[in-house]
Amino acid sequence: MSINGTLAFVILWIVNALIALVYLLVGIFLYVPACDLKREQGEEIQYDNRRAFFIRFIVMVLCPVVGPAFFLCSYLIYKTVFRQAVDLEDVIFSKERVQTHLKADEERERNMAPLEESLAVSDKRNMRMLMLNVIRGDMQKSLESITMALNSEDSETSHYAASVLRDELNDFRSNVQKMYTQMQQETETETECEEMLIDYMNRILSQKIFTTMEQTKYVNMLEEAAESLYQKNGARITADRYEGLCLKLLDLKKFPETEKWCMRLARQHGNALAAYTCRLKLYFTMGEKEKFFEVLQELKESDIIIDNETLELIRIFS
Repeated sequence: MSINGTLAFVILWIVNALIALVYLLVGIFLYVPACDLKREQGEEIQYDNRRAFFIRFIVMVLCPVVGPAFFLCSYLIYKTVFRQAVDLEDVIFSKERVQTHLKADEERERNMAPLEESLAVSDKRNMRMLMLNVIRGDMQKSLESITMALNSEDSETSHYAASVLRDELNDFRSNVQKMYTQMQQETETETECEEMLIDYMNRILSQKIFTTMEQTKYVNMLEEAAESLYQKNGARITADRYEGLCLKLLDLKKFPETEKWCMRLARQHGNALAAYTCRLKLYFTMGEKEKFFEVLQELKESDIIIDNETLELIRIFS
């Protein structure tokens, strides 16, 4: 290769490296933080992370001209071809003539067992099959059990559990932030977002799968949503919603807040069992013996149908 050819190659490589470096810096320090901010504000967007920009930087440095040209052409094709709006004018979404019959998955049904028991079994094949069956079902109801699988000796089972929890928790954080933002934009008569947020958060937070700090954060958001709903239309707060909030506040040992909501529950749903059990749990945890036995006596004198747990409690303290 001649001296002029070598010099031209060096200059081309330097220019290519500078372009790749500018691309990397803009992506890491401008594009990704801006997209992170939009997602925190409730927008649902898809974007590349810093690792993707770093990998492209390496490719562009190792493949001068070809690397940047490849990524540029891919970007242009994506923007001009695949981002075009789909014409749905002639498409009819109708189920009037469609009748779907789903057959039972007999193999799956035969292999179902409590996840807690299966984790104690050394049969890795059955344990993995059970974990896959859980993943195929309603995972939101099994997150607490899936958390136990993180400590499994089988690396594949723990990998399944970690993947499921990561995706579900990320979805929860995104959905909560979106509904919370919508709640703040509601009018004084709208309560739909508060009700959706309370029910959704109650279902997930009851499983106690977050760290103490994050659990506290979301319980505070839950209480804020309940307070907003109480001020707008307190009749929309059912006994189950009251109970879920009270128990989560009690778990965090927020006694004044718990007592406030317990009193509201007792005033609004005095004939519900939760109106008594929530106060009993609160006063027992606080060590308030007099108040505990007062509520217990009120429960014994009432006509409310009690469950086995409450019945056992009455037997112990009677």
